[in-house]
Amino acid sequence: MQQLIYFFKKFKYFLFFILLQLIAIALIFNNLNFHKSKYVNSANSITGGFYSKISTFSDYLNLKSENEVLSNENTHLKNKLENNNFYLTDFDSLVTDSLNFKQKYTYTNAKIIKNDYTKAFNFITLNKGKNHEVSNEMAVINSKGIIGITDNTSNNYTRVQSILNKNSKINARLKNSFYFGTLIWDGKDYNKVQLIDIPRQAILNIGDTIETGGKSTIFPEGIPIGIVLKINRGNATDNKIDITLFNDMSNLGFVYIVKSLHKEELQSLEITEDE
Repeated sequence: MQQLIYFFKKFKYFLFFILLQLIAIALIFNNLNFHKSKYVNSANSITGGFYSKISTFSDYLNLKSENEVLSNENTHLKNKLENNNFYLTDFDSLVTDSLNFKQKYTYTNAKIIKNDYTKAFNFITLNKGKNHEVSNEMAVINSKGIIGITDNTSNNYTRVQSILNKNSKINARLKNSFYFGTLIWDGKDYNKVQLIDIPRQAILNIGDTIETGGKSTIFPEGIPIGIVLKINRGNATDNKIDITLFNDMSNLGFVYIVKSLHKEELQSLEITEDE
């Protein structure tokens, strides 16, 4: 104990200097957007490689369940193609002529290598980044529904703001209805989210399906979200609805990153309207 006290007395000025440097660095990253962005990008690159190694081992242990999910999804897609009398005979010509089909979105497959769901502000890390034409504010979904929105990208990895994030706000609606509201998360249960700002005159029932509303430039219209679990009616001007998610947010593997081909055009038009 005496040696420890002696050590602090001897090096007190040096230790005080180190403390001040740490405080200064923390203030720089918290208050200057440029430095904060550089720090996040660097952290994504470094931690992304580490998470990728862990994910590879985890994937090996879960091959059976992942194959079952992929098989079910392929079956679902084949059934949809059959129902619409649409057959893929020449993939290259389909890509070349995508504009003739008025294509609005493109999809990039990715794998989740880190998934948080127990915090108040949860993020997910994907193994695709700028080198794969992934950028900020792109939708992330899987075969069961929505996952989140891309938040920050490095060359090979992307951070996603999960729907289980208290800052998350996503346009959503009652299926087969024009009534829409805002999807949020109260930070309590990773299986449930909340729908707010939906008009009181909207007819709601337990078990109704909730999906993306298509009012934003990020998510396509009609992506599944979950079902109505509880309707909290009060004296407020709107309803607060608890939604049980279709996705098990604690058990996620492969996802699709969705790019809106008309996003810039729509945003430019909205800016012009505001002016």
